[in-house]
Amino acid sequence: MLKYIFLGTTLFFSLFVEAQSYIGFLSDGYSGIHGVISNPANIVDSKYKTDINLVGASTIIGNDYYGFKVTDYLTERIDFETDVVKTPRDSNNAFGNFDILGPSFLYNINNKHTVALFSRGRMNFHLSDINGENFETIIEGFDENVDYLINEGDFRGAASAWSEIGVTYAAVILEDEERMLTGGVSLKHVQGYLNGYSNGASVTIDYDADGITLPDTSTTGSITSTGIITYGYTDNFEDMQFEKMASGLGIDLGFSYKLKDKFNLRSVAPHKLKLGLSITDLGSLNFKEGTATTYDITATVSQEDLENIDGLEEKLNNLYTEVNSNVLEKYALPTALHFNFDYHLNSKFYLNFSSDVALSGKQNNSGRPINRATLTPRFESKWFSLFSPLSSFQHMGFQWGLGLRAGPLYLGSGSLITALTNKQAKGADFYAGLKLPLYKKKSNSPTNQEDSNDTDGDGVLNIMDGCPKIAGPASNDGCPEN
Repeated sequence: MLKYIFLGTTLFFSLFVEAQSYIGFLSDGYSGIHGVISNPANIVDSKYKTDINLVGASTIIGNDYYGFKVTDYLTERIDFETDVVKTPRDSNNAFGNFDILGPSFLYNINNKHTVALFSRGRMNFHLSDINGENFETIIEGFDENVDYLINEGDFRGAASAWSEIGVTYAAVILEDEERMLTGGVSLKHVQGYLNGYSNGASVTIDYDADGITLPDTSTTGSITSTGIITYGYTDNFEDMQFEKMASGLGIDLGFSYKLKDKFNLRSVAPHKLKLGLSITDLGSLNFKEGTATTYDITATVSQEDLENIDGLEEKLNNLYTEVNSNVLEKYALPTALHFNFDYHLNSKFYLNFSSDVALSGKQNNSGRPINRATLTPRFESKWFSLFSPLSSFQHMGFQWGLGLRAGPLYLGSGSLITALTNKQAKGADFYAGLKLPLYKKKSNSPTNQEDSNDTDGDGVLNIMDGCPKIAGPASNDGCPEN
């Protein structure tokens, strides 16, 4: 029956298990080279002289249809028909992202200029606006003796895999004793390896259990359908053969504004408040070695004819009207807007707020970042950081995680606590990696040696001391209290 058309285009993308990366860790003041992922301006005024990433990986998958206890899935085989909670809606969605940061490094030329080289491998998929009520009916199976009507409307999905080799330059734009404005840009050579997408417009399926009388006077169901379906993929997609199929240019742009912490200038890159704004993944990939075909499925066919033809494409080609066949549309990279707010509470404790807003995903063939807002309290020191992000994800809901950085190791999950406690979790993520950190010396922080002195020895540097020759508490700007 025509369920194969809908089910085929829906499950077409489930081959990928892979929007956002390294949740929680990117808030750390010692995230180093990883800063280029969300904002290239992050790497200037870094706490590292050089930061070398050996290898790291981050993966996330989520949806708003299936909910289950992740630990049950890891420890035993679960039945998706009986052991999960389903939340069908008019518009259900699924998404995933897999991100490998390969050998990469940043180097601080001086206190005002920083460069970085990085390599990444990425996979991204999304399936959007699927009618969950229809999906549940299809998964559970039809009663061929009962009429049914499916009104799917519009749906879309895309999946792609690519690699990046990038170079980043970041610099201090403006600076005085109290504040600093920095900017950065990353240029990325992008190579595409796999791409597939499908979308439907005004799709309906009307099944009549005894709609057609056969020559032998028996009856069989008839399927009356309407709408347009487009189905496209690269030549290597079905066999999952990773090979270079496209190349292009990607661009990331970002700015950061910092209010310095005048009572902490002896530390490296101190701040009381830091704001960041960036746009990542501007660009596209032109996959030419593939075909996208559009079909008009407005027709009435018999259940027998549909079931006698094997394969989704064979059904479309033999029973419906081909409207257009052309090379694949360009794949738009998952462009996103990022905002970051970081506040130094006291001593080694910080509070970070970050958000991602999707700027792509409405095109027929595009990556789709997932809108997200995250609040992350953290403990941060030179050799160890601990952070616990609390996030609200589009399509996945609330997630609470835990992560750490211990010298060269970083490890965590933005959904660990939720996964362990929630019986209806809608997704999960995990990341881990190794790096070689080479820290700055504290004496390198101030740009003026005279300002780095503390003449009266009261712990407040001359640059921020209201009375540099008379000792006084930091709470009174280094001046004696009356």
